[in-house]
Amino acid sequence: MLIQATNLSHSYDYPLFKNISFSLDSSETLAIVGISGSGKSTLMHNLATFLKPEVGEVKLLGKSVYDLSDYELNKLRRYEVGIVFQSHYLFKGLSTKENIDISAILSLQDIDEKLFDRLGIDKLMDQKVTHLSGGQQQRVSIARMLSKKPKVIFADEPTGNLDAKTAKEVMDVLFEYVKENSAALILVTHDATLASKCDRTLRID
Repeated sequence: MLIQATNLSHSYDYPLFKNISFSLDSSETLAIVGISGSGKSTLMHNLATFLKPEVGEVKLLGKSVYDLSDYELNKLRRYEVGIVFQSHYLFKGLSTKENIDISAILSLQDIDEKLFDRLGIDKLMDQKVTHLSGGQQQRVSIARMLSKKPKVIFADEPTGNLDAKTAKEVMDVLFEYVKENSAALILVTHDATLASKCDRTLRID
């Protein structure tokens, strides 16, 4: 079991969600859907090790993540977990290739350059990321994430800045990666068509 959530609950000034439990195994995909403000991104942050739930337990690769030491947690994030945020968090002074190289070096992985062509960024390698459009930066961030070859992927609105054609191409790459590498993918999306392509859907009302 790559991902296991047990009785997750979280609130701020009001309850967001209560008693969410599910598990996800190798080569499985899950879409988290719901109206704005329902807690989709908060749940994603609970699962992705960045926000401890008020109640419940999250296990990634069999490890209870909020019981890990800072060193163990950072090691898990560096080598096993891939995250695509709504913001790109690229290194602004560096080129596309330099951004991707850093991720691969830190995770001790070789880069599959075929990925660049599949994501349509093969001709952007020498350009500073600050010169790229929002959609191009999103594709670079996905390439950077996949270059570390994660076992668990979290994607928060990964196609939000992309046109329909590019969005399909990018998601095809993500889905293919999950199947080819026996990984697991959880994504937050407002796109019903995209959600329908996942193995399962979790709706927060």
